Amino acid sequence: MALIPSQVLRVAILLSYFSILCNYKAIDMPAHQTYGGSWKFLTFIDLVIQAVFFGVCVLTDLSSLLTKGSESQEQERQLRKLIGLRDWMMAVLAFPVGVFVVTMFWALYLYDRDLVYPRLLDNFIPQWLNHGMHTTVLPFILIEMRTTHHQYPSRLCGLLAVCTFAVGYVLWMCWVHHVTGVWVYPLLEHIGPAARVVFFSSLTALINVYYVLGEILNSYIWDSSKCVQDSDKPKAD
Repeated sequence: MALIPSQVLRVAILLSYFSILCNYKAIDMPAHQTYGGSWKFLTFIDLVIQAVFFGVCVLTDLSSLLTKGSESQEQERQLRKLIGLRDWMMAVLAFPVGVFVVTMFWALYLYDRDLVYPRLLDNFIPQWLNHGMHTTVLPFILIEMRTTHHQYPSRLCGLLAVCTFAVGYVLWMCWVHHVTGVWVYPLLEHIGPAARVVFFSSLTALINVYYVLGEILNSYIWDSSKCVQDSDKPKAD
């Protein structure tokens, strides 16, 4: 039996994301006043994705509780739709985008923080909030994967959806640069057009790798759990 029920964990994680988003939006940073506001940053988009995803998880838990023992086919149908949405968001958005944000941020931060998170931001964003945006996303999504089995779509459909998101964000960054003359991330100011194409293509490939990694990890966790449960069953005479 789990030490803390997964339903309680999801509520706690959802509340933590609300807190992070509220504290982040309350910060009076110059970047928030420019074209695109917070929505031009992948970190903020990811926080919204995670909050919406865990909101759907909590809603699914509540619906499951309310329909328990019910014979209404309509309620069962609505619950299956919620579960399908939850699983799709986990596979296509929450896991690959969340892991991408954490790994890319800290890789660039350790190499040269000014390329992604200039020291000036320390005057606006406290350390705990920085970790809330760029660190805790990973353990939160791994906890969800470990506590709940998610049905992944076909690999082709999943990769197409991830590619659509990645290309859409790249086009959004290019549009912001077209309007303002400034790239969203300082790193992009230091490389030429050809290098940017290679960089964007590499990142799109990487987020697709994270999608496949999530699919494999989900299967490994739940196939292993099934094997353990099967081995615990008493053997028939």
